[in-house]
Amino acid sequence: MRFVLFVGIVQSILFLGHWFLYRTLVRFFGLANPSVLLTTRVGMALLSVSLVGTSFLAFRYSNLLARCLYTGAASWLGIFYFLILATILAWVLYGLAKLFHFPLDRKILIEILIGMAFVASAYGFINAGVVRITRINVQLPGLSNSWKGKTAVWVSDTHLGPVRNFGFAQKIAAMVQDLHPDIIFVGGDLYDGEAVDLDEVIEPFSRISAPYGTYFITGNHEEFYDNAKYLQAVRRAGMRVLYNEKVELDGLQIIGVDYRDTRREEPFRTILQKIGIDRQKPSILLKHAPFHLQVARDHGITLQLSGHTHHGQVFLFRFITSRVYQGYDYGLKGFGDLLVYTSSGAGTWGPPMRVDTNPEIVVIQFL
Repeated sequence: MRFVLFVGIVQSILFLGHWFLYRTLVRFFGLANPSVLLTTRVGMALLSVSLVGTSFLAFRYSNLLARCLYTGAASWLGIFYFLILATILAWVLYGLAKLFHFPLDRKILIEILIGMAFVASAYGFINAGVVRITRINVQLPGLSNSWKGKTAVWVSDTHLGPVRNFGFAQKIAAMVQDLHPDIIFVGGDLYDGEAVDLDEVIEPFSRISAPYGTYFITGNHEEFYDNAKYLQAVRRAGMRVLYNEKVELDGLQIIGVDYRDTRREEPFRTILQKIGIDRQKPSILLKHAPFHLQVARDHGITLQLSGHTHHGQVFLFRFITSRVYQGYDYGLKGFGDLLVYTSSGAGTWGPPMRVDTNPEIVVIQFL
């Protein structure tokens, strides 16, 4: 029932949004021809159900047709978002012009704003494919000399699935290998959660190597249902899954926790207590979402690496993520004695676009 309610709410919002877009186009362009109106209504109706409809297909099938339909619907969602922003701004500007008796051609106004929406969308699609390398330096108290000068790579939120699949995995894996890191961390949402050949899509990751190995933790997209199939595929690709456990490498504690088990504060505290963290030694916590930072701090964690937020991914949403994650939605910041780095992620979820944020792979150098 909860899932049905969620789908119903999403579809209702999409219906209302497309209706608003339709009414705005009719008013500002002065559409009156019955055949044009009918075509526009039918088009808007089909577009309004495209995301939900193709999502059901993408969760069940991984063939070329399903992937193309879902990619098209996800791309339209991004364009639709900017068109809605454009139409809202059109009504505001038109209303102000009327209020102050300023002559304004509403057709020219909507043409300019829709043009800007399409330009922003095109930029977003291109920008999402340009993965940046972000370099940070961290100084961990008590770190042994054997780690100083070495580098770790943090990759999160690739969202491999219908939209970004084998080709994108190949690109990310090549970028990581070219960095020649000493250790690699894969921070969850490696998969998007829809139907996909799990082994094939991450095969490029099996070709990357690092002296200290590659370590993986789950994200929420690996845990829509049973996460076992994802964990098995990750292990077959040669990555070590840290499932609420710790490994120690030359005096550095690497701790990985499961997304589902650490969503709430008390279970998260219990997990860290059971792991048995040595406060006298430096530690890195791999945790998909930057929630409950006080728990990591209280257990003496030195550095937490997170993702999940995408830094909002598209224009305006990063202001929401900043509020939800209390300013820890992106970048390197301190939380008492705890250092936190939250990545914007390498891939995308939903619309395959990035506007006002950039995709990244993070290189951490230990000083």
